[in-house]
Amino acid sequence: MLAMGLTLPAVGSSTMLSAVTLGQVIEGIPDAYLLAPIGAVLALIFAFIFYLGFMKNSEGDPEMVRIAQAVREGAYAYLSKQTKVVAIVIVVLVVVLIGMSMVDLQAKLTPLGVLIASSLSGLCGYLGMKTATNASARTCAAAKESLNGALKVAFRAGAVMGMCVTGFALLDISVWFIVLNKVMNIENPGDLVSLTTITLSFAMGASLQALFARVGGGIYTKAADVGADLVGKVEAGIPEDDARNPATIADNVGDNVGDVAGMGADLYESYYGSILAAMALAAAAAVRLDMDVTQALALVVAPPALAGLGIMASIISIYLVRAKENASFAQLLKSLHMGVWISSAMIVIGSYFLLNFLLGDVESVSAIGIWGSIVTGLAAGLIIAFGTEYYTSYEHKPTKRIIKQAQTGPATVIISGIAEGMLSTWVPLLTIVFAIMFAFNFAGGGETFLMGVFGVGLAAVGMLSTLGITLATDAYGPIADNAGGNAEMTQQPPHVRERTDMLDSLGNTTAATGKGFAIGSAALTALALLAAYVITVQSSLVGVSEGVSIALEGGTVTDGMVVFKGATTAVDVLQLTLPQTMELYNVTLMNPKVLCGLFLGVMLVFVFCSMTMNAVGRAAFAMMNECRRQFAIMKKGFKADGLSDEDLADPMKWPFQTTVDGHQYPDYANCVAISTSGALKEMIIPSCMAVVVPIIVGLILGVAGVMGLIAGTLVCGFAMAIFMANAGGAWDNAKKFIETGAEGGKGSDAHKAGVVGDTVGDPFKDTSGPSLNILIKLVSIVSVVFAGVVVQFSPTISAWIGLG
Repeated sequence: MLAMGLTLPAVGSSTMLSAVTLGQVIEGIPDAYLLAPIGAVLALIFAFIFYLGFMKNSEGDPEMVRIAQAVREGAYAYLSKQTKVVAIVIVVLVVVLIGMSMVDLQAKLTPLGVLIASSLSGLCGYLGMKTATNASARTCAAAKESLNGALKVAFRAGAVMGMCVTGFALLDISVWFIVLNKVMNIENPGDLVSLTTITLSFAMGASLQALFARVGGGIYTKAADVGADLVGKVEAGIPEDDARNPATIADNVGDNVGDVAGMGADLYESYYGSILAAMALAAAAAVRLDMDVTQALALVVAPPALAGLGIMASIISIYLVRAKENASFAQLLKSLHMGVWISSAMIVIGSYFLLNFLLGDVESVSAIGIWGSIVTGLAAGLIIAFGTEYYTSYEHKPTKRIIKQAQTGPATVIISGIAEGMLSTWVPLLTIVFAIMFAFNFAGGGETFLMGVFGVGLAAVGMLSTLGITLATDAYGPIADNAGGNAEMTQQPPHVRERTDMLDSLGNTTAATGKGFAIGSAALTALALLAAYVITVQSSLVGVSEGVSIALEGGTVTDGMVVFKGATTAVDVLQLTLPQTMELYNVTLMNPKVLCGLFLGVMLVFVFCSMTMNAVGRAAFAMMNECRRQFAIMKKGFKADGLSDEDLADPMKWPFQTTVDGHQYPDYANCVAISTSGALKEMIIPSCMAVVVPIIVGLILGVAGVMGLIAGTLVCGFAMAIFMANAGGAWDNAKKFIETGAEGGKGSDAHKAGVVGDTVGDPFKDTSGPSLNILIKLVSIVSVVFAGVVVQFSPTISAWIGLG
């Protein structure tokens, strides 16, 4: 594999970074590249500024502080245990990668890069959770004074997450690019292909960390949420987040470990992977266009420079988000949208000048065309966000239709929610189809296939370029949710809960919008990774074919030179176009291996969803039984304390605590422990399956089977993720609208039906749905990382079992 034997210089070598100045290190790299490290550093600086800013706010009265501390301790306890489990898996992976590097099947630096990417992804999740648990009570306290004050605290806290994710991811990419540029002594575009192929493999660490965080956090939060809702609201008849519900602290902890820590790791992986994939495709396109190294560098640095520009635009836009007192839901949503729109407008203008500066003098590419790809990605993100909002917000007809169905019970609510979720997929699917076609052609795909695919990859970077603010609008949702829980548990005045409920409802819509961005970018990035996989296969063929002849379905490869069937002239493997490489492996729909891979990709999506949803069901089952057990004990305690049978029948007259046999109830800690153990136990198999399946398919069905697997997982996973996220968001907002007094309000039969619908939607939108976003890319990344193994061993294994 090209440059797979790369090693760092020995200490004392004249090429060591410590012995050169920064000017020497970045010599030859376009000045515009500095936007990336500068943007990354600015993001981390402003993350710290935003953190210090909201921490100056009061956390409220002692009871509010006590509740916030209980949630904080539960979140830290879970994250600590999850980190230990994930660390074991990452260490095993690193050991495997070290073994592969020792036999030249992977770069020497890949294990280190994977480890760093995984660590930074986990760090973003931790910092986001630390921020959220510190912000919830402060948001609640601010809601006593004003709606705008509460929005500002929650949104600025969410902005900390947005800045941390974009800052750490772009800093990692920026530093590696400078280091490898110096160490590898880049002299031609072929060297850049080696560099970007190596760094692309680092994304596996971020993807694996993200999948564990999303699956584990999703199982945790939904087990607690389902238990709290079904036993607390439906059976016992007490309000959401009532302190008398044993699962309420676990529910609030779950919001942080799933919707904050898990989401942070998820979007770190999306952002990180999209930039690296676009850089790898840029390098390959530069080789195809026969650019010189200066022109190639200009093309390769465009994605990280664009990301740096996006951070700067996001920082400015964050300061523009504010709300008027007594604002309506629509006005609050418009305020958040305004920040995203302004940020997007700045990217459109800024990227035009950036690309003209970088590529204006490069005759073989069109700077304005590539700019069109970026604008396409941004527009696609906004359209997907609008479609998501339309199908999940109770301001619009789809969710109102679900609300109306609550009149006839939970069955019709579930049927309606599933139908609306399925219907909602048409917007993002059509948007992605048009985005791919436009981005491909704008970038010059009609003339050079690789440039077209690079345009698609850059569209994904464009879609995520405003992640700093879009993630802020997403992360603020769980903070507002926890603030509402704190208000309920500490019996704050009604106007406080009204304000936090409005922010929470808004958060449900923005969270669904954030998931739409993540899933949309996943589709574009996965397509780019599909092309990157072919490029990696080409590089792997060079090393594997040294001194031997490898017979493939489309020809024979010897010493990196390929002779196609029916031809007599040998061609350098690295000079093959992507379609020619696919011809070499017979990647067509008429190849049974490709079809089998497609079916296996679809199967992987459905099995993965089944495993994660069943995991939620099992953990929720244990939680519900624990809640019922505690409620039975609590009733005995209340009666022993002198509560009359009449008052015992009305849960709103129950005391908030009781002691039975020397033990205080409700016992929040036991519910936290149930969610923790359930999540940690259940997350391992589905997460590891996403790593193992692509390797097994590759070894048995070869490159053609892997291409089918990636395509099947992408197409099926994308549609399923959108369906689940939107159906779940619509059910959740339908329930919340009923709680405002519609259809009989809280406690009515319609409300109970809405709660059941929301309970079904919980694992849809917060466990299986968002995890599919990561699965799509992890399958592609694993395929890229293990391409050398598949190229070398799959022909032998296929022949041995009769599939050659």
